[in-house]
Amino acid sequence: MEVKELVSYYVNYNSETLSVNFRLIEDSDDEIRIDEIPLDKVKSFGYNIIKNNSDSFNPSDEDYDEDEFEEDEIDEDEVIMFINEYYQINSDELPPSELY
Repeated sequence: MEVKELVSYYVNYNSETLSVNFRLIEDSDDEIRIDEIPLDKVKSFGYNIIKNNSDSFNPSDEDYDEDEFEEDEIDEDEVIMFINEYYQINSDELPPSELY
């Protein structure tokens, strides 16, 4: 079990989850796997996928300039390494492949 392609990913701060769409090496190009993983699980595995801390964002701050605000950067390599390790350890949580 190894990730062949990370199709899409994003952090949902409202639900505190990492949403991922990916393919494993054994999946065809017509298949995709979709999952939402709690961010606390990502942290418990020791991965830091978010490079800018959104907790420091404060739009009510006097110095806040909307033009200078950048969204958090997510490290794609860290996401892939996490997914590989997470599903090796938690193979029963691996989502089934779906037709894309």
